[in-house]
Parts: sequence; C-alpha cells; structure tokens
Amino acid sequence: MHGDVVYMTTPQDSPETKFRTGVSFLQGRMPKQARQLIREAMTDYTTNEVCFYWLLAMVSGRTRHELNKDETVQLRDRSAILRLSGEDAWRDGVRIIDRLLESAGKAEADIRVVVKELDALREPQRGLILEHLELYLDGPIEDHLWHRALSKAKTDQMASDREDRIWKFFHPVPAVPLPREPRPSGIPLGTWVQTVTTTAVLLVTTAHLGYLVLRSGSVPSMLAYLLAVTGAFVGVRNAVDWRFRVVRCHAKNREYLGFATGTPPGGFAKRAKHRIDHYFAIYLPSGVDRDAWLAQTKGIRGSLCEEIAEVYAGIPGGVEKVAWLIRHRASDVSTRHRKGTLWNYREELATPRRTKTLAILGLATLTGGGGLATSGAALIDPLRTIGMMLVLLIAGWIGVRTGLHIVLERRRYAADRIENLRTWEADKMALARWRAKLANKPSDKEMAAWLDCDRKVLLEEALRHYRLTMSGVIAYAFIEAPAPSSARARVRNGPWRYKRYKLLVFLITQEGVRQLNVTLDSLNGTFHNRQRLNYRFEAVASVRVSEADNGDRTFQLTLVNSDEITVPVSQGMEELQLGENPGEVAEVTLDAAGLAHTLHVLEGIAAEGKGWVEQQDKRTGNLLGTLNDSGPPQSS
Repeated sequence: MHGDVVYMTTPQDSPETKFRTGVSFLQGRMPKQARQLIREAMTDYTTNEVCFYWLLAMVSGRTRHELNKDETVQLRDRSAILRLSGEDAWRDGVRIIDRLLESAGKAEADIRVVVKELDALREPQRGLILEHLELYLDGPIEDHLWHRALSKAKTDQMASDREDRIWKFFHPVPAVPLPREPRPSGIPLGTWVQTVTTTAVLLVTTAHLGYLVLRSGSVPSMLAYLLAVTGAFVGVRNAVDWRFRVVRCHAKNREYLGFATGTPPGGFAKRAKHRIDHYFAIYLPSGVDRDAWLAQTKGIRGSLCEEIAEVYAGIPGGVEKVAWLIRHRASDVSTRHRKGTLWNYREELATPRRTKTLAILGLATLTGGGGLATSGAALIDPLRTIGMMLVLLIAGWIGVRTGLHIVLERRRYAADRIENLRTWEADKMALARWRAKLANKPSDKEMAAWLDCDRKVLLEEALRHYRLTMSGVIAYAFIEAPAPSSARARVRNGPWRYKRYKLLVFLITQEGVRQLNVTLDSLNGTFHNRQRLNYRFEAVASVRVSEADNGDRTFQLTLVNSDEITVPVSQGMEELQLGENPGEVAEVTLDAAGLAHTLHVLEGIAAEGKGWVEQQDKRTGNLLGTLNDSGPPQSS
C-alpha cells in the first residue's frame, strides 16, 4: 500500500481541491466518486474545465439506460447547468461532447461532420472523450469512435516505458535498514570476580618470587626471572590473539556452512525464509548447479533469516518492506562468489606466522626462565618457593580460563559491531540505489490508463474472433478480478491493482451471449489461457454478487443447466491506512472494475431474456428524445 495522497478530501477542502480530486478519481476509472465530487465542487467553482469533466463523469463507464431519473434530467438540462465563459480548449471539448450526445439518430453525413470536429480537437480533450464516451454512445457514430479509441489504445498500451516501470508499482516503499546490535558479551559477575582476584594473586605472588630471586644474588636467576616475565607477557598476548582468530573463524564457518541453523519461530520468519530462498535461487552464479548453490549457502541463508527476524519483525508492511534488502544480500553473496571473495574471512582470520612464533617462544621462555628463576629462589626459602609455585599454577589456570573468556567475548563483541556497521553502510548504499530505481514508479492514473488500453485491445480481439462490429453489439461488459496468487498494490483510498488479472468479456448480440475469458499479465500487457463460451439469452438463470461474512465479494453467473461462472472480485478485511474507512477500498475497486455496468447488463438478460434486447431499442428511443430535448450549453 503506497502512501500517495491522490484520492483524499476533507470537509475543509476548497471547491477547487474537491474538483481536482474528482478529476483524479475519473482518471483512475472511478466515475461514481468523480461525479459526486465534481458536482459538489460545481456549486461554488465553475470553469470551462469543470464543465468538461462534469460531462465526462456523467457518462463515463455506463450506458444511457444506467442513468437515474435525476441524472437524466441533469443531462437534458445541461445548458442551464453549465456556466461557460470565453473560448478555450475546454470550451471546445464541451461543444464536441454536446454534439456527440445529440448525434444518435442523425444521418451519416452529420455524424461525419461531428467526427471531423472531434479529430481536430487538441489533446488532452480528444483523448479524454474517446476514453470515457465509449459505452454511452450508440448507433452509427459508435463505430467511428471505437476505431479511434482502439487506435489510441494500441498506441498507448505500452507507452511511457510501461514494461520498464509498471513492476515498480507492486514494490512497497522500502524500509530503512537498521544496524544489527551484536549479541551482548554476557560475562557473569562471578567470572569478573575470579579474574580480578586471580590476577591480583598472580601479581603479588610473582612480585614476591622476584624478591626471593633478588635476595639470592644470582645474576643468572635474576636474568631468567626477567626473561620469564617478558616471555609471559609476549606469549600470552600473542596466544590470546591466536585463539581469538581460531574461535572467530570457527564461528564464521558455522554461520556460512549452516551447522545447527534453523528457522526462528513465527510467521514473519517463515515468510522471510521463503523470500530468502527465492532470491538466492534467482541470483544463481553462472556455471553453478542450483541445488549445489542452495546447499552451499544454507548457513548464510539461515543466518540472514535470523537477522531479518531479529531486526525487522513487527515493522508495518511485513516482509515485503525488506524484500529489497534480502534481494541485495542475495545479490551480494552471488557477486562475492563470482569474484572468489566469499570465503575471504578465512584468509583474514588466518593466524600470522609471526603471531604463532611469538606465542610459542614467549611461553617457552616463560617455562624455561621461570624454572631457572624458581631454582634460585628455592636456595633462599625452599618451602615458601614451593608454596608460591603452587599458588601460581592454580591462580594461573583459573585466571587464564576466566580471563581468556572475557577477552574473547569483548573482542567478539567489538568485531561483530564493526562487521555489522560495515554491513549497515553497504545496506544504506543499496537503499539509495533502490530508491533511485523506484523513483519513476507509475501513478495510479497510469495504471488505470494501461489497464483500460488492455481492455480495449481484448475487446477488439473478441469482436474480431466473433466477426462483429461495435455497432453490431447490443451491449458489452467486463469482469475484472485478481488472478490466483497475484501480487497487488494500491494508493491510499484507491482501488487494488494486480500484476495478473482474470478478465471476462461479455458481448451481447442478437443471437445470444458471447463470452471470452483470459488471464492478463499486466506487466507486459499480454493475454493467456483463453477460454470462449457461447450461450442463449434463455440459458442465463441468475446473476448476483454475494458477500461473505469477511467481506469477500464474488460474482456468480448461473446458467439454467446449473453450470456456474464464479469469480472473486474483491477481498474483505482489508488493512486500512490512516484516513481510510472500512468498505471504501472495496467500493472503489468495484467501481474501477465497472461491475455496476456489468450487473446492469447481465441482470437484465437474466430477468427478461431476449426481451431485454428488444426493450433496449424502445428505451433508447425514449431516452434520446428526452436527452436531446435541450439546446447547447450557453455562455455566461
């Protein structure tokens, strides 16, 4: 769900603001909401542009027979409602719409004049008229407008870099990357007490041993003592570094190779794991078997899943908000594998030969020098020297064990922190690149325009297959529904848009109903899985839209042989954004799908059968007489 503010108004908004929002609804193919807002704005705000869009909204997405009594009167008395002034492109557009509304029943020569005037009209007025009057007009002029609308739809279907941009609409605003906090050291107080105590004991005992060596007056013993102390410092220092590198390398191996790695509990972690596995399978290094790659990266994927679950669980929008981060990490692992740097940590953590040498020599010097110094001290006080050696051994064993744990944990924490900060910086750079890539995400208006072009192209395919002309079709209707498991997205207060649609086209002819079902891939505007059905008017038993307890709405067309055509058209229990009301999203989605017009057509057939077709001509004649009983709009 995008946070774009396109379809929102407040009671405090000015009439012009309400009008602009109404225009946005009309451009998003939601004429019902557009009519309400534009008519409300016209009370205090009237321009030629407002008049033009009001006329479009009144006729958009429906036939003459779908107007209620008040709307019929408003169109009949439009000359009194529309307050036009001056001459501009919008006034020209109003004049053309008025001529088109009066064109039914006119001779072919008169119709050609109106069409010629329409062709001379500038954009965007000409394009808007072609888009919104397709259902309303009938008779000979219908074919003229249909050919122009179809030509425009074929031109615009893949315009504005649709194939390179439309997928971006289905990606949410990316979540900001967060630094992962290292696992705390968690050193118990008892360990600190033991270390401090044993260190103090070692210092005091070592100093007292040095005192005895000094008393012995033996120069070799004193030199040996100094060498032992120096060796202890150098040996322990390098031995600790050696040990840290070994432990760190083993830990990284466990992380990369997947020893004892499992999925953290919770639905978020499971969805994250699914995404991680998906992107690692996509970012497969060239020349590497997929199964081998997934086995090789098992640990990396498990560690990434733990991190995502730990850092991002509970963020609004769920895993989809961090899908970009997962994709970046998967791509980074693949790139490092290709460059041969995936296992570089082993070289970085390999213990240098100098460190090993100094550790061994230092500890050897401690052992040799300590033994020689002890023998010198034993000449002065043998019993005390033996006692001090026992104290040094016991305190040293305890001190090394606890002190090494403290040092390794503190160094581990520092190394984790540096590594996490380095990863965070790389994530922030990746976010900047991803935001730049999403910068030209299409608007909801563009999504609606592309879908409208797809519908016209599909309608032309159905007409061509059944060898029909537009004027030879009594009526037509669409059902738009999400294809199974299709990704979806919407703006605030806007209808759901889908990556894949299930489209049903109904052509009402003198012989019966012609139906074409397809799956639309909206990413590239292609149709798949075509299915055609033909049935007589009398075969339609009932048409309805049922609503489940959870708000899901399903279109159901039942034939007399008990066959059912069932299509889910909207989902209930929607997650709402700030400023949205329950039920509004479903309503605008159904309005954008043109469901009201479809029900009008199919319910009439279900109720009256072929009689509905015969009655259409009579109703059309009566309506034309009513609607054309007015002059053109007057200037004010």
